[in-house]
Parts: sequence; structure tokens; C-alpha cells
Amino acid sequence: MKAYLLTTATVFGLITVAHIWRIYVEGMRLAKDPVFVLLTFATTGMCFWAGYLLRRSPSV
Repeated sequence: MKAYLLTTATVFGLITVAHIWRIYVEGMRLAKDPVFVLLTFATTGMCFWAGYLLRRSPSV
């Protein structure tokens, strides 16, 4: 289970970083697109949630 949570947190974290990088490269036009912003917040939330569950999982 820990490997899955670590992979999930990493993938969603990388997607969030890619979104932020895309805003940096393409300009603030993307930051005004509600779907793009919603997806960025969703991936950020999923990353933090997976990290939270990873920290709470019992060590085996």
C-alpha cells in the first residue's frame, strides 16, 4: 500500500509542477482559465491527500 501511495503522491505532484511550469512559460492566460485552475487545485489536493495517507499508514 505504501508503494502505491508514494507513486500516487509523486505522479500528482509532478502534474502540479507541470501545471505551474506551464503557467510560467505560457503566461498568465492559463491562470484565468477556470478548468485549468480547477485541475491544478485538484491535482494538488490529491498529492497532499496521498502524502497524508502515506504518513498515517502503519509502518510494516
